Amino acid sequence: MNPLRISRIAVLSALVVSVAMPAALCAQAPTPQELAKMTGAGSYLAARHAGQQRDAQTAAAFYGQALRHDPQNGELLDRTFLSLLVAGDIGESVHYADRILSKDQNDRIARLVVGVRGIKAKQYALARRDIARSVRGPITDLTATLLSSWAYQGGGQTKQAVAAIDKLTGPDWYALFKDLHAGLILDVAGRSKEAGEHLAKAYKLDSGALRVVEAYGSWLSRNKSPQAALEVFEAFDKTLPQHPLVSAEIAKLKAGEKLPQIVSNAQAGAAEALYGLGASLGRRGGEDLGMVYLQLALYLVPNHAMALISLADLYESLKKPDLAIAVYARVPANSPLHRNALIQMAANLDTLDRTDEAKKHLNTLIQENPKDVEAIMALGNVQRGHKEFAACGDTYTKAIDQVGTPAKSNWVMFYFRGICYERSKQWPKAEADLKEALKLYPEQPQVLNYLGYSWVDQGINLDEGMDMIKRAVAQRPDDGYIVDSLGWAYYKLGKYDDAVKQLERAVDLKPEDPTINDHLGDAYWHVGRTLEAHFQWRHARDLKPDAEDLPKILEKIAKGLPDDKDSSQAKAVKKDKDGNGG
Repeated sequence: MNPLRISRIAVLSALVVSVAMPAALCAQAPTPQELAKMTGAGSYLAARHAGQQRDAQTAAAFYGQALRHDPQNGELLDRTFLSLLVAGDIGESVHYADRILSKDQNDRIARLVVGVRGIKAKQYALARRDIARSVRGPITDLTATLLSSWAYQGGGQTKQAVAAIDKLTGPDWYALFKDLHAGLILDVAGRSKEAGEHLAKAYKLDSGALRVVEAYGSWLSRNKSPQAALEVFEAFDKTLPQHPLVSAEIAKLKAGEKLPQIVSNAQAGAAEALYGLGASLGRRGGEDLGMVYLQLALYLVPNHAMALISLADLYESLKKPDLAIAVYARVPANSPLHRNALIQMAANLDTLDRTDEAKKHLNTLIQENPKDVEAIMALGNVQRGHKEFAACGDTYTKAIDQVGTPAKSNWVMFYFRGICYERSKQWPKAEADLKEALKLYPEQPQVLNYLGYSWVDQGINLDEGMDMIKRAVAQRPDDGYIVDSLGWAYYKLGKYDDAVKQLERAVDLKPEDPTINDHLGDAYWHVGRTLEAHFQWRHARDLKPDAEDLPKILEKIAKGLPDDKDSSQAKAVKKDKDGNGG
């Protein structure tokens, strides 16, 4: 039996896991000379390894070589095709799609890809034929309908395009996509009144959807007035302040300009459909199909800034920072999103332990624009992540100084600076910042947790601190760090049984956190579960705790906790009841 012959279903299932989340291109793709020396079995094994490392580009190269040794192997053909597709080499993948369809005319993914190729080549009738044969299921039905409608529009058949969308039935969430794309198609066709009706419906369905806001605002600026459009963008800005695209559009409208259509032709419309669905899938756990849709969108419109940002964001969520950097670098320099892409590149450089490079990159951006709050905050975040607490406090101060009168959205600046002050032993400043963050954003759970935990840990304001932590837990019951705070607060109050209950839950939520495991060990000790206490301390030790915490953990492993009747916890409770606390 040929070891390369495995079932088609197994191939496709494996590819969803191993190829749909490609790795950084750090594993250098083999040269043609290296490939030529490899046997079919060796190429296959190398491809599987690259797939397990989630390196789609290298996997495609090795699968292609294995396929050259066994040209009739359908499974290898599938793997090569899908690897190229996920890696974004759509131009090459379509050749393999043609080969697949010569063997299986009903392969839905191959049909989708050749259909998109047809749109790009302006072969709209052929595109509709292929796309129609790619459907099966809620997502693919909607995708096929939107792409087919844009293919109709490309052929000048606006009536058929809108009719196809109107005829589609499905889940309630279809409605937003249907009205948005019907409106965009009608706008491209010059049927402004009907376009406005559909775009207004989409806006009513979700006034917080960026592309809906842009499409409707653009239409208003051209068909009503810049002021009418401005109201739409300013309403969005109140919900999500200072989005680069919206800020740029507000500036144009205030200058009396009309905004261009966000889509100007069928190819761009199809790319918009693929981008919208791909971004939505990526945010909701459908990374594999979401990535394919985003790559197809970029095949149609390589400089689609929103698709690039969404793809980079997806790579970040999959912990592929070098791939994210490469995509951010493709964001056009004339896009309002370009500077944000540069800032995100720095964050990913830091993730790759290229911290000095990240800082240099951010400092260059700040020198170019000293009032760039986003770049300043990003630098502060890098410093805070590396425990440069004195430096990050100063950096966040520079950001706060640019704000003027702080708004609700600025709470995070004070929260982060408060953390830096607290960690650099400047508690009065830290407390003031944390209170200011709560003033700007009352009941913000992270701030409630941090301030409440800090008070309880210091043995002050115990009742108020405990109340804050409980309110934070009520909002975030599955946040292991916040649950840990509640357990540690009980510990500090000497309520060890309650502490154990909460800390066990915190460990379940965050099993790899050394501090939480250490806390649970302390609580176990005080309820007489000393063997389990030693286990938790040893586990905390093995989880690489902070350098300042390790000696304390080793001391407890060696000697346990002191049997102090007048413990610090009891002293803290007594101090609080004497009137020195909250």
